[in-house]
Amino acid sequence: MSIIIKPIITEKITKDGEVFNRFGFVVAKNANKIQIKNAIEAAYGVNVVAVNTMNYRADRSVKYTKSGLISGKTNAYKKAVVQVQEGETIDFYTNI
Repeated sequence: MSIIIKPIITEKITKDGEVFNRFGFVVAKNANKIQIKNAIEAAYGVNVVAVNTMNYRADRSVKYTKSGLISGKTNAYKKAVVQVQEGETIDFYTNI
């Protein structure tokens, strides 16, 4: 099982990466902070200072259209924001 699913590349996370050395990842739901830290260090060769995790729930929505009700939902996922040591950086485009 892979701990790191994919990196998060948004404007907010990119700014945090430039200013505070923080990078975001979508990770496995059952992974803890120690496993996430070890996986990031092994995959990118950086020293991790801190790991913050957030669980996002699935959101359900209902749309009323001409053809009737359309229901849908977004997937639940776990996000990790990882702060690396000063002077180090993670370049997502080299490991893709």
